[in-house]
Amino acid sequence: MKKGSWMGLAVALLTAGCSATRHVDHGDYALGETQPEGTNFGAMFDAAAKEFGVPAELLKSIAWTETRWQMVVGEDEVGQDAAYGLLALRGERLARGAALAGLDVEEVRTEPLANLRAGAALLSADAEAFAIDRASLADWAEVVAEASGIEEFDGRQSYVLGEVYRALQQGIATELMSVSALDVIANYPAADGSLTPGPDYSGSVWRPSPNNSARPAGSSGKPSMVIIHTCEGSYSGCWGWLKNSKSKVSAHYVVSPDGGEITQLVREKSKAWHISADYKCSLNSKNKCDLDGLASNNFTIGVEHAGYASQSAWGDGLLESSAKLVCDMSKAWGIPRDKFHIVGHGQLQPYNRIDPGKAWPWGKYLGLVDAACSGGAPPPAPENPPPSKPPAPEDPPPAPEEPPSTPLEFVVDTNNSFNTKDALCVIPSTWTASNNVSGYFNTGYGWRSVGPTTDLVEFRVKLAAPKKLKVQAWWPAASDRSSSTPFHVYNSNQVQLDTVYVDQKKNGSKWVELGTYTFTAGWNVVAVSRWTSGSGVVVADAVRFTEVK
Repeated sequence: MKKGSWMGLAVALLTAGCSATRHVDHGDYALGETQPEGTNFGAMFDAAAKEFGVPAELLKSIAWTETRWQMVVGEDEVGQDAAYGLLALRGERLARGAALAGLDVEEVRTEPLANLRAGAALLSADAEAFAIDRASLADWAEVVAEASGIEEFDGRQSYVLGEVYRALQQGIATELMSVSALDVIANYPAADGSLTPGPDYSGSVWRPSPNNSARPAGSSGKPSMVIIHTCEGSYSGCWGWLKNSKSKVSAHYVVSPDGGEITQLVREKSKAWHISADYKCSLNSKNKCDLDGLASNNFTIGVEHAGYASQSAWGDGLLESSAKLVCDMSKAWGIPRDKFHIVGHGQLQPYNRIDPGKAWPWGKYLGLVDAACSGGAPPPAPENPPPSKPPAPEDPPPAPEEPPSTPLEFVVDTNNSFNTKDALCVIPSTWTASNNVSGYFNTGYGWRSVGPTTDLVEFRVKLAAPKKLKVQAWWPAASDRSSSTPFHVYNSNQVQLDTVYVDQKKNGSKWVELGTYTFTAGWNVVAVSRWTSGSGVVVADAVRFTEVK
């Protein structure tokens, strides 16, 4: 379809009422706030599916599996690209889908219909490549497996049979849209049904990951905290990636979106690789300061949850299942059931993580954990794992040592108390510190009126060797901001690599890419200047540098 006909399709749907929005709570899930109103939501799926010769029910079921029909804006997590839209398109597939549908990538990221058209175009292209019978819904299973992005067979099998086709067989009923139950059996190898219970939690499925290592001896290696994560993706995609040796990451557990299944990947006595931050008690109300400077992985248990930090609510089934799991840990290891020992990933690694997000109901969740334990105080931690737990298969042989954080990443904040020794912000006294506009990165930001002097705020990062780094900036957007704020990029030899002008009236409260550059050993700089055209104020908040392999 040419772009003109795409615009015609969009106008027709919007004229029919697709542009209205609402927040809909339905049963175990809450949809986001960007969902089109009423039956025209389904019409978007139908139109995209018809255009590219894809079964509409299949497109709806894939979107349900990925996002519960939310327009998500994902985060970079566990080494995967951020996901966008109803179909959680990411990375190369997002770009390829946009090209196949004749769309801009930004449209696919932000517009529901564009996201569906790009996803449908991908499915259609894969169907052509696999030469399937398009009229047979069962034969689309191989296309669904390819769409999952999962490399290992057991993860693909779970995604196809246990999520997408299971939803088709059971049907989906919400206030927003329904999919009738279908009598369909996927043309895909069936699981043999022999699932092994997790070695530490009998209510889980054991899917061992090689991405683990030994905890240090003594109190610094005893599990004493639980970290709550979001997968930024589907359930099968999450555990499928965490057990893949290529990922170099893992967690101890993953909870499905309805709480119906939990995967255990790493023994609790072993160290999973789920948080790439050293512990700072200043981020946790000065609790457990004896652990300051130690790798947080050493003494924490990581629990991933299928879903996204940007979603507007979390289902009761997921919360209750997760709470029972955490209760079990608290009893096994003597972990206090409070907000200082059950914490979010973003709390301990605030410079580049926000999960589980603003919608995570901490008060309710901790209450559920306590209720699962019948309100009793946890017992003292035993020296060894409790004997009441049955013997279980051992982990695969651990890696020789935990790899360094992948990729290398620095976040430089205007508040230097949050910066590492290799990161520094130099901000002149002529700039005003503020937190008046919400959406700033950490504790606030600096601002300065546009004027004919540079008056630079310097975000510096020190490298031991030359590296190729992606540079991103964060700012709180507002109407009084400059539409052409300059960011100057320099290597350690003071050679200017680039100047990028950004419109700070928009794209606030998220990481915005400035470019990718090869930096030299020593102190490299990204500087914000006030010398630009127009009027308003420029804002300096935070800059992130991420290694590009």
